[in-house]
Amino acid sequence: MRVLLFTGKGGVGKTTVSAATALRAADMGYRTLVVSTDPAHSLGDAYEIELGDEPSEIAPGLFGQQIDAQHRLEEYWGTVRDYLADLFDWGGLESVAAEELLVFPGMDEMFALAEVQDHYRKGGYDLLVVDCAPTAETLRLLSLPEALSWYMEKLFPVERKLAKVVRPVLSRVVSMPLPGDDVFAAGEGFYERIEGARRILVDPRVTSARLVMNLEKMVVAEARRTFTYLGLFGYSVDAAIVNRIIPDEVTDPYFTRWREVQAGHMETVKEGFGSVEVLSLRLFDEEMVGIDRLRTVGEELYGDRDPTVRLAEDEAMSLTQEGEVAILALRMPFVERAEVEVLRHQDELYITVGPYRRSMVLPDSLRRREVLGARLDDGTLQIRFGDPNG
Repeated sequence: MRVLLFTGKGGVGKTTVSAATALRAADMGYRTLVVSTDPAHSLGDAYEIELGDEPSEIAPGLFGQQIDAQHRLEEYWGTVRDYLADLFDWGGLESVAAEELLVFPGMDEMFALAEVQDHYRKGGYDLLVVDCAPTAETLRLLSLPEALSWYMEKLFPVERKLAKVVRPVLSRVVSMPLPGDDVFAAGEGFYERIEGARRILVDPRVTSARLVMNLEKMVVAEARRTFTYLGLFGYSVDAAIVNRIIPDEVTDPYFTRWREVQAGHMETVKEGFGSVEVLSLRLFDEEMVGIDRLRTVGEELYGDRDPTVRLAEDEAMSLTQEGEVAILALRMPFVERAEVEVLRHQDELYITVGPYRRSMVLPDSLRRREVLGARLDDGTLQIRFGDPNG
């Protein structure tokens, strides 16, 4: 199965491009599922049909799904939530306030990650298209498994062992509800689903991210930052899709200056996103919703290309050897040297770019090596590790 993630600033036409890509793939014979992870679902509106929590057929070979966050909350988080509700109630917090605290920001997107893992494991489709939330929410979603992995690997085993030891004692002297094995099992199961999805999404042979943008200064700038942050967390980007370009046949003088501005931004996109495929779509003279119009969008966007193939071979992360020195390379375009910080602590490597920090557990091949240094070279962060034998 191939997985395509579509993201971009709100309002750039991301859902339209996602829907058109899925339809194009289905028309080419791929059994395709398109899923919306945006809490404000608009995928059904794009196809002009009703979509629900379970996949339903949109067209021959094409199925759609808008995930019901509340249903997934009960399915994946119910046991943990019930325990926390009891704990908050014991502490004197009103039940309504407790309910608000028990659904953490970003949980609805997390359920979508679990859904990706489920569909991949079942193997019922050739292509999974994910219509992601706007970029800020998407970056939070894609960085979450890294943060959860640290908690689960470092703190979770300790908490579970501690609970087993103190539960029999405390239960005799205090009325505070203590977590049972079912609570820890539920939390562990939820994490395993998220971690399984992460392994799928960072595999460039399986998953590609595609950035959708308009030719506006702030939109292009955000797409550049998103490109950098996706590289930081190991997600491979294979295409930048430029939407709503004023076509040449529009000759009204009113649009002359707009065309000049768009031409300047297009040069920026071509220069900056040169390592990936740059695709373009014109500004249509009508709203592109419904099967027929979306089919037109897909045909113009991809032409004779197969939308499921990798459009660029650029790797987000690689490990190479130069003599006795190992080099860990991460693609980080559009970032200045002063914005990057690299720190090693024991078996972990911390990389900070702007507001985002990634904690990487080093593989066995690097744990016995000392960090010799790091440098930013032509949009790639290279971290050098010395000879393990000295």
